[in-house]
Amino acid sequence: MTSPLKQFAARAFARPGVKKAYRELADEFAFIDEVLRARAAAGLTQAEVAARVGTTQSAIARLESAHAKHSPSLATLQRYADALGCRLEIRLVKTKQRRTARASRPVAKSSRRSLPASAR
Repeated sequence: MTSPLKQFAARAFARPGVKKAYRELADEFAFIDEVLRARAAAGLTQAEVAARVGTTQSAIARLESAHAKHSPSLATLQRYADALGCRLEIRLVKTKQRRTARASRPVAKSSRRSLPASAR
């Protein structure tokens, strides 16, 4: 038997544009999931994290929400991570991109720079 959540997801994703919109928010959902898992692993409530961070429970709720009006600062994320006994780690990960017409053009020989032998 399929769960009500799976039934809902199947109906939602059948609607035009829903799957695309969901994919566009995937990084945000992954971030929120990471934040919630870290707090659960620390065994803390939002109020306990707020006390450690020096803010209010409602501010922590906004940070953990998918509907936040603004993105938290790096300093806020660092304080949140410290409160959970975690280290904040931010990485830039190369994504697969389509080659644009400009990027796919070969470079003319005259514009190529040769590297010194020591750099090759």
